[in-house]
Amino acid sequence: MTVHFIGAGPGAPDLLTLRGRDLIAACPVCLYAGSLVPEGVLAHCPPGARIVNTAPMSLDEIIEEIAAVHADGKDVARLHSGDLSIWSAMGEQLRRLRALGIPYTVTPGVPSFSAAAAALEAELTLPGLAQTVVLTRTPGRASAMPEGEKLAAFAATGAVLAIHLSIHLLDQVVAELTPHYGAECPVAIVWRASWPEQRIVRATLATLDAAVGGEMERTALILVGKTLGAADFDESRLYAADYDRRYRPVGAEPRFPEAS
Repeated sequence: MTVHFIGAGPGAPDLLTLRGRDLIAACPVCLYAGSLVPEGVLAHCPPGARIVNTAPMSLDEIIEEIAAVHADGKDVARLHSGDLSIWSAMGEQLRRLRALGIPYTVTPGVPSFSAAAAALEAELTLPGLAQTVVLTRTPGRASAMPEGEKLAAFAATGAVLAIHLSIHLLDQVVAELTPHYGAECPVAIVWRASWPEQRIVRATLATLDAAVGGEMERTALILVGKTLGAADFDESRLYAADYDRRYRPVGAEPRFPEAS
């Protein structure tokens, strides 16, 4: 028996990896975080599967459920929204399973910031503007922020910020970022990226509060940076005609002559 931790993606049922879909379809038991994983993803479960919404359950209750299924010799699909590597609470579950000797696997998922960028039709890293994306959040009741992880510190680098779990502190976010990016810095908020009810707000730090109007809650992602909607940026050297590459040697003395 194995517990398969699966990143269920940002929301759209077809934004799953093939591996994730196939594991869901093969497991007779599915535990899913119902507050964030849409029911459409559960359509991949096999007929007759036992489906458990873990949203109202404590960590102890979740592990007890898994242990009981393990005793029955059945595989479990454990679904979390987005990708498991960030803010999934997977780590504490894996620690418990290791202590119990229960085997598990981890399958990555499409993260929400990727779905949001796709909705914006944006490349977040553009030459000459930004080459770094910081995934961060503001302090919350569930998890405090380490002392050195401040929005202002990240903003000082000029990187694009993908700020999660912070829409309820929008005024604070704007106040902390404006001195570093400037009031005219582009901002986008994507609410429920890839869901049928997806909404997008584009603004600047100066106009963001008025543009949002206090309507978005919880599952909204805030993206801040010069690359959002930018049209004036350098072209990458990657596809330049005179750029010597392993798969396209250029010049009399290419770096990789064996590839020619």
